Amino acid sequence: MQLFLMIALIIVSVLLVTSILLQPGRSSGLAGAISGGAEQLLGKQKARGLDAVLHRSTIVLAVLFFVLTGLNAFYL
Repeated sequence: MQLFLMIALIIVSVLLVTSILLQPGRSSGLAGAISGGAEQLLGKQKARGLDAVLHRSTIVLAVLFFVLTGLNAFYL
């Protein structure tokens, strides 16, 4: 059981790092902080397409990572 959890944890970790690195940066310098900050705060810019998929997959993989880490610590 512990071997299965370790292999699953390694796979989820690699996928999580990959999904985080594929996401575009949110900062666009000082101009983006002044002009675009309010739009992001109010929710006028919604993530579409690949950005939304990457965002959702990052959340799912992060939850899986914490669950697998907890289970792995429990079975040690």
